[in-house]
Amino acid sequence: MKVYFYTKEHCPLCDKAFEKLKMVQEEMPLEIEVYDIYKREDLLEKYQIRIPVVESDAGKVIEEGIVTYGGLISGLKEN
Repeated sequence: MKVYFYTKEHCPLCDKAFEKLKMVQEEMPLEIEVYDIYKREDLLEKYQIRIPVVESDAGKVIEEGIVTYGGLISGLKEN
């Protein structure tokens, strides 16, 4: 499964979310594609204050803001 992780530099909340995502990756096959929203205008407009955001390859937001291990696991299983 592939997920998209929307983030920005110097974002402690994003760093914690990425750690959780890597923990999940140890449990299940997961390809993580990382995007810095400040490098693309369309992403900045879409995700400005919502980051971090984890989105499935189907376009469904799995978790955003305060990302939890449990929320990621259940969101990925539903997808």
